[in-house]
Amino acid sequence: MPSDYSLSDVLERLYENQQAVEAAVMELTLQIEKQGAREVDGNVRGALWTMGENAGHIRQGLARLKKLGIG
Repeated sequence: MPSDYSLSDVLERLYENQQAVEAAVMELTLQIEKQGAREVDGNVRGALWTMGENAGHIRQGLARLKKLGIG
């Protein structure tokens, strides 16, 4: 059983934090959108898209680390 501070555990928690930040930013984006700030809305959505793209890569890397027993 991996320790509480194994590499894969730490990376998993970082991934979960990224998902939480993404959700919080999306909530703020929806409020900004309601206020009509289109430029800010577009910039934030671009950043959220990047986070989403990176999340998939992170998730695959975590799965590979766990499969290889690294961490």
